[in-house]
Amino acid sequence: MPNNQKQPKRNGPTEQHRAVAESAREEAERFRQLAEEAREVRDQHREALETMRQERELLRESGEAARAASESARMAAEDARVAADEARHAAMEAVSATADSLATTLEQMKAMEEMRQTLRDIIDSNKLRSN
Repeated sequence: MPNNQKQPKRNGPTEQHRAVAESAREEAERFRQLAEEAREVRDQHREALETMRQERELLRESGEAARAASESARMAAEDARVAADEARHAAMEAVSATADSLATTLEQMKAMEEMRQTLRDIIDSNKLRSN
C-alpha cells in the first residue's frame, strides 16, 4: 500500500463482525440443541433396548419353564402308561384266576354229582337185594 493512503481504523468489531458472531452463536445454539435431542433419542433407544433385553430374558425363562413342564408331563404320561399296562396285566391275571377257580368248582361239582349218582346206585342196588 502506498504511504499516503489511509488505513481503516480498527477500534473494535464492526457491525459486520457482530452479525457474523451473532450468527455463529445462533448456529452453535442450534448444534447444542441438536446434540441434546440426539442424546435424548440415544437414551430412549437405550431404554428400548433394555426393555427388549428384559422381555427376551422373560421369554427365555418362560420357554425354559414350559420345557420343564413339558418334560414333567411326558414323564407323568410315561408313568401312567406303565401303570395302565400293569393294571391290564393284573386284570388279565384276575380273569385267568377266576376262570381257573370256576373250572375247579365245575370239576368239584361234577365229582359231587358222580358221588351222588354212585350213592343212588348203591341205594338202588341195596333195595333190589333186600327184596
